[in-house]
Amino acid sequence: MAHHQTVLVVDFGGQYTQLIVRRVRELGIYSEMVPWTTAADKIRAEKPDAVILSGGPRSVLEPGAPDLDFSVLEGIPTLGICYGQQLMAARLGGRVETSNHKEYGHRVFTPAAGDSLVSGLASNEVWMSHGDQVLEAPTGYRVTASTDSCPVAAIENLAQKRFGVQFHPEVTHTPDGRTVLKRFLFDYAGLKGDWTSESFIEDQIAAIRQTVGEGKVLCAVSGGVDSSVMAALLIQAIGERAVCVFVDHGLLRKGEAEQVVETFGGHFHANLKAFEEKERFFGALAGVTDPERKRKIIGENFVRVFEDHANELRDCDFLAQGTLYPDVIESGSPTAAKIKTHHNVGGLPDWMRMKLIEPLRWLFKDEVRNVGRLLGLPEEMVEREPFPGPGLGVRILGEVTRERVRMVQEADWIFRSELRSRGLHKGIWQSYAALLDVRSVGVMGDERTYEQPIVLRAVQSEDAMTARAVNIPFDALEVIASRIVNEVDGVNRVFYDLTSKPPATIELE
Repeated sequence: MAHHQTVLVVDFGGQYTQLIVRRVRELGIYSEMVPWTTAADKIRAEKPDAVILSGGPRSVLEPGAPDLDFSVLEGIPTLGICYGQQLMAARLGGRVETSNHKEYGHRVFTPAAGDSLVSGLASNEVWMSHGDQVLEAPTGYRVTASTDSCPVAAIENLAQKRFGVQFHPEVTHTPDGRTVLKRFLFDYAGLKGDWTSESFIEDQIAAIRQTVGEGKVLCAVSGGVDSSVMAALLIQAIGERAVCVFVDHGLLRKGEAEQVVETFGGHFHANLKAFEEKERFFGALAGVTDPERKRKIIGENFVRVFEDHANELRDCDFLAQGTLYPDVIESGSPTAAKIKTHHNVGGLPDWMRMKLIEPLRWLFKDEVRNVGRLLGLPEEMVEREPFPGPGLGVRILGEVTRERVRMVQEADWIFRSELRSRGLHKGIWQSYAALLDVRSVGVMGDERTYEQPIVLRAVQSEDAMTARAVNIPFDALEVIASRIVNEVDGVNRVFYDLTSKPPATIELE
C-alpha cells in the first residue's frame, strides 16, 4: 500500500471490530484490524496516526485476558471502546469492577462536561453491551458522561489525546455514533481523510506495474464482482498482459456468460480467452446426485480446462486472486505480504506455480463495488449478488442436466426481474430460484401434470454468517409464482423458503 494516514483497530475479540474498521474507512481514512496478540509490534513498526481499541467478550479482571502495553501508544491519539475503555482505565491506574447492574441494549447517557468528545450530540442514545464497568478514571482523566447505572460512560485526557467510551459508536443502534468517531479522528487526532476509491485505484495501478514489470498475469473471470473488478483493475494497469480466462461451464445464470464476454471482450477490449466447456461439465455431472461429489467434479474439471489450454497460458508469470480484506482477517494474517509464491493451491496443475497477486486484498465488498463503478463496469455486474463457485450445480438438487439448468435459469430470471421491477431487490443479500429433486401432481389446461417444483429464496444478511428471509409482499409472490408456472416448461408448483440461517444455510446444497 502507498502511504496513507492510518488508523489501527486493535481487536480484543469483539463482535463489532470489523464494523469499526468499516466506519473509519467510510469517513475517508484508511484502517486496518490487528489482533491484540501482535498489536504492540505493529504499532511500534508502523506508527499509525491513531489507534482504536475494540470491545471484547472477556473481563479485564480475569487472568489471561487480552492485554496491551500502553507504552506503545505514547503520542498516538487513542480511543477505547467498551473493553478498550476498561483496559485503558485498568492499566493506567483507574478502577474496574464487575457491575451488579449489567447494561445490554439501548441506554441514554448524560454528558458531564460541555466541551468533550461526547457533548452536544444530536442524540445521547447509545448501545451498551458490558458486564464490567469503570468506577474510577485514571489520574489525569476526566469523566465526561454517565448513565443511571454506569457512573463512567466516557473518559478523556485531552493532553494525551486519549479517550474512552463504554458504549459502541460503531453500531447503527447508537444514532450519533458516527459523529463521535468523526470528532475523534478529525477534531482530536487531526486526521484529514485521504483514503478514497480513486486513490486506491491509483495506488494499485502503480503497485501492479512495479510488481509485474513486463510479465503477464493470468486472471480467471467468472462474472462475479470480485473477479470482474480485479480483472478491470489489471487491464487498466497492464493492458493485454492481463490474460483474462473465462470458462463457460453452462452453470451460470441466464445471460451471464454472454455478459462476461461482452464486457471484457467488447467493452474493455481485454486479452480474453473464453473457453466453451459445457459438454465437458454436463458429461462429467451425468447421473451424479450427491452435492459434495458435484462440487468436487466441477472443481476438478476447471483444472482440466487449464491443463488442456496449457500452451496458451504457460507464459503467465502471475496468478491473480480475488482475495478481499475479510478473507485476510479470517485467515489470521492481516499483515501478510501482497505478493507470494503460489504453491499449487486448490489442486492446480504443477505448471501453474506462479507468483500470486491480490490487488483487492485491502478492500471490503462495498469498496470493491465502488472501485468497479469507477473502472467502468456495468451496474448489473457491480451489484451482482454473491453466487456459489459451483454455480447452479448446487441450486439443482439431484442430477444436473441441460434441461434442469434451463428450468432454473428461466425461473431465476423471472424471480429476480420481478424483484428489480418492483424495487424489492434493495437490501437483499441473495435471491435465487432452486429446483427440487421431487415431482408433484398439478392441473394445467384441464390435464394432470406430474412435474417439478421451484423453491424461491431471498435473504437479508451482512456477512452471510447469519441470514433472515426477506418479507416479500404476498401479491408480488403470487405474480412471480404465476409467471414461473406459466412460462417455465416442466414446473407446476412454486415454494418460498422462509427458513433463517441458522438452522438452514443460504444455499440449499
